[in-house]
Parts: sequence; structure tokens; C-alpha cells
Amino acid sequence: MHSAGIDVADPQLILVVDDEPSYREALTAALEREGFAVETAADGIEALERFVASRPALVLLDVMLPRMSGVDVCREIRATSRTPIIMVTAKNTEIDAVVGLEVGADDYVSKPFRLRELIARVRAALRRVPGEGEEVVERADSLEVGDVVLDAARHEVFVRGEQVALPLKEFDLLEILLANAGRVLTRDTLIDRIWGPNYYGDTKTLDVHIKRLRSKVEDDPTHPTRILTVRGVGYRYERPRG
Repeated sequence: MHSAGIDVADPQLILVVDDEPSYREALTAALEREGFAVETAADGIEALERFVASRPALVLLDVMLPRMSGVDVCREIRATSRTPIIMVTAKNTEIDAVVGLEVGADDYVSKPFRLRELIARVRAALRRVPGEGEEVVERADSLEVGDVVLDAARHEVFVRGEQVALPLKEFDLLEILLANAGRVLTRDTLIDRIWGPNYYGDTKTLDVHIKRLRSKVEDDPTHPTRILTVRGVGYRYERPRG
């Protein structure tokens, strides 16, 4: 894939790097309420050590740090990894945040920040990144996997020879699943492709659409054999054996 790939141990793990205990504690509490796991570091050197040891899904990185600046930490991480990095800066150090963006940060927020906005930015950054080894096939004119046939040009779906009516979002969801049959697509990737990278709503929306889609394409929606859940990661459309 890429020479600088994403080697993530836990797709919900966030590394919070800040030398102020009050900010570390507030961010940890807010992220954990949203279902994320959190590790923290208080200086630049510790941040790099934690990053290598824990392989987080995203780094919240303060610019002003003891021992090594956030900009230098960002540069070191970006030399070997595409893991999303959001720089956190005081208002009078926005120039440092711009430098951080130049060396590879994905986004930045200024202190004091609203926790709701920060969480939204974290989710958006995570959705922009395909999972490890995931090269997502976007679209095709016609797709056929087993006894499910999708005609994108005519916006038609047939299951076992019978036409099935699907609303737009369900159609788009089935299309990307079929195009990537046999591959696991992360929840964030699916949300990004179907609802867009700026969607900040409840991720349960995806689960609802998956449930509705299963009710239309599965022989027994309560025991799916086509659209499978990969616990803690996302979904996979299973190719029929043989």
C-alpha cells in the first residue's frame, strides 16, 4: 500500500498529549464519554514513546510541550505514519499551528475550545482515513455478487431474481459493500463515503441502515450471511463460497 502506512492497534484509541494536567483530564473524560479509549503523555519525548507503543488511531497534540515541541513530534510521527494528528494551540501561538499543518498535521484547534467541536473534529479526521490495508473501490456500472445484482445506471437491485426497492442511502451502502465484497470496511469509512466527511451525527445511523438493508437482501435478517458485522471494526459483504 503506502510506505508510511497506518498501523493501528485500537481503532478507538486516542493519544492526548498536553503538559497541563487539567486539559489532559478534561479531554480524557470527554473522549471516554464518547466511547473512545485514551492514553496520555505530558511531554514530546513521552508522546513519541506512547505513540510507538500504543499505535493510536489519532493524536491530539499540544504545540507547546516540554522536552520536544508539538511541531517536532508531528514531524517525527509523520515520517513513518499517516495516523491523523490534530494540533492544539493557545490563541497566541496560531503561527505554530500553521507550521504544524505544514509538517503534516491534519487539523488544529485553539484553546480554549468547545469539547463538542473538538469531538466532531476527531470523528471527522478518523473518517477521512481508510483502515489498514483498505483500498476502497468506489463504484461500478453493474455489480453481481452471488444472487444479488446491482445496476447503478438504472438504480435497480435484484435479489434472487426479484427486484428490490431501496432508498438512496441504502442503495449507496449496498453498492460500496458489493464493490468491496470480501473486504472489511470500517464504520468510519462507510459513513464518510455515504454521508460525507463533514457528517457529525450519531454513528448509529449506519447501524440502522445496515439493519434495513439486511431486511431486504438477507434470507434471515436475524442471522445474516451476506452483510456481516466485524466486531469493533465495521462490516463486510461476504462472497459466496465456490
